[in-house]
Amino acid sequence: MDDYGILSILPPLLTIAVALYSKNVLLALVCGILSGSLIISDFNPFAAILDAIENQVLSEVANGTQIQVILVIFIIGGFVKLLEVSGGASAFARKMTTVVTSRAKAQLLVWFSGLGIFFTDSGNSLIVGPLYRSVFDEFKLCREKLAYILDTTSSPISILIPFIGWGAYIMSLIDKSYAEIGLDENAFSVLIAVIPYQFYAFLALATVPIVIFTRSEYGPMQRAQQRYESKVEKTQDKKTTESTSTEDDSTSSPIGIFLYPLAVMLLMVGGLITWHATHEGISAVHIRSTLVIAYLSASFTCMEMMRRYQSVSYTKSLGIFIKGAESLVYISIVLVLAWSLSSVTTDIHTADYLASIIGGTVAPMYFPMIVFALGAIISLSTGSSYGTFAILMSIAVPVGFELGASMYLTIAAVLSGGLFGDHVSPISDTTVLASVGAECAHLDHVTTQGAYAGVTGLVALFAYGLAGAYESPYILPIALVLLFVVMVTMMKVFGSKVRDFEKLARPRQSFQIRSSHE
Repeated sequence: MDDYGILSILPPLLTIAVALYSKNVLLALVCGILSGSLIISDFNPFAAILDAIENQVLSEVANGTQIQVILVIFIIGGFVKLLEVSGGASAFARKMTTVVTSRAKAQLLVWFSGLGIFFTDSGNSLIVGPLYRSVFDEFKLCREKLAYILDTTSSPISILIPFIGWGAYIMSLIDKSYAEIGLDENAFSVLIAVIPYQFYAFLALATVPIVIFTRSEYGPMQRAQQRYESKVEKTQDKKTTESTSTEDDSTSSPIGIFLYPLAVMLLMVGGLITWHATHEGISAVHIRSTLVIAYLSASFTCMEMMRRYQSVSYTKSLGIFIKGAESLVYISIVLVLAWSLSSVTTDIHTADYLASIIGGTVAPMYFPMIVFALGAIISLSTGSSYGTFAILMSIAVPVGFELGASMYLTIAAVLSGGLFGDHVSPISDTTVLASVGAECAHLDHVTTQGAYAGVTGLVALFAYGLAGAYESPYILPIALVLLFVVMVTMMKVFGSKVRDFEKLARPRQSFQIRSSHE
């Protein structure tokens, strides 16, 4: 194995730096991939280009799993476009503004929906996001906030469920690591015992309702919301001078044109997941095939309803579907490049180098904190929590065993660290998919989410320090209380209250609802 030393961390660091400076995620990813390929090819430019194209990008495109994900994204894009053009999404938004009467309730509804889609971290954002885009628009909430809630209820809830793909994967790593050190404890029992110490997952899930109930924002999210409200106010006067003759058009689309396709999709997802769970077990490919079948069925349902109620031909509906898929080509390119960068970091052993930072002279009580921090760095740099788990579990468990550190805390720190780094990484696929689900600029999502997730990560780090000294499940409620205090303080010191929806929109609400899908 080639030892690239400190050079192995250059590609991810360069990617993040270029992304933050240029605000261009494609340029940043290309720079990261090329820099990694230059290192692999001993700085031969020609060989570096060949490696980047053949061994990184094309290799990832040829990967069956990656192609499946891209296909799912295209199909979902087509379905969402059908709902938008049919008027179903607008009809749903109008109905929700009568059922959900405040911004807080709208955000909590997304949070609860995200918790319910626990069986897939990537599908979570793609299923829930399109449902609530128009609702957030009606309540004048920025799309960055939607992306944050989607991202914070995807991986954090999935990692806490032992009987889905995440659980099976983690148990396999536990089995392997325990076998290496001569422990024979059942992996499922270990995973259950580890759950109370997965501090970051619980804290991340708790951060969302805390932020919602403070009715405030700070940092990049505050600025994003202010920009959105300023844009809304500038367009309101123009809208009030326009004709309201579109009222009949907006009410011509029944809410059923949204609800029936949605019901078909959810029933197909629930039915197929149940079938797989009771037969072969739920695997990643089963999740993706379920999403393909469910969304295609929902799309055909929407096409039939458009033909029946709006006299739209199947040929025209198919054209709309294809346009929706085309709109996600850019995101698919981002995903391919993110996967390619992850491949580069694997080839130059970025994770191995970072993991080697762990020494054998660390005091046991500090070991969980160090593992959490290192896991976060590895995952942030590689954009892969799965890869971080695989690398760090095989190193941290044996080292922790030799040091006399708690195995449960060590495993939990690996999982929480990898999850935190993945959550704030601009090259993580789940982060990209949250941007897709909310339909907002990717780097805007990364920066707005980072301000909140960073605080959550620091509280989790403190919790691992406390647990290292006093190992107890009661550390979790202490950490939750601390998180509440810190977030409320941050909102009071650095944030500002977000104006209520009623104050912002009600004077013009009746007109805005009529013209919401113009």
